[in-house]
Amino acid sequence: KLNEQNSKIAAERKIQVGTGDRSERIRTYNYPQSRVTDHRIGLTLYKLEQFMNGDCDEVFDALAIADRTAKLAAGGND
Repeated sequence: KLNEQNSKIAAERKIQVGTGDRSERIRTYNYPQSRVTDHRIGLTLYKLEQFMNGDCDEVFDALAIADRTAKLAAGGND
């Protein structure tokens, strides 16, 4: 039973970490279009300069909502 639990934890950890593959993008910064895209949640904003100057609340709020939604869908109480 302990091995089964360890295997499950290892599998979950691998999903969270990802492969580290170059094609596994988190965020793209496109300067000519003044665009920032977070690929994890599919959010695209045309506010690159503001984002780079620290105005990141819109992205962080969307990430928090996506995280809560995923946890609720998985049955978590966090």
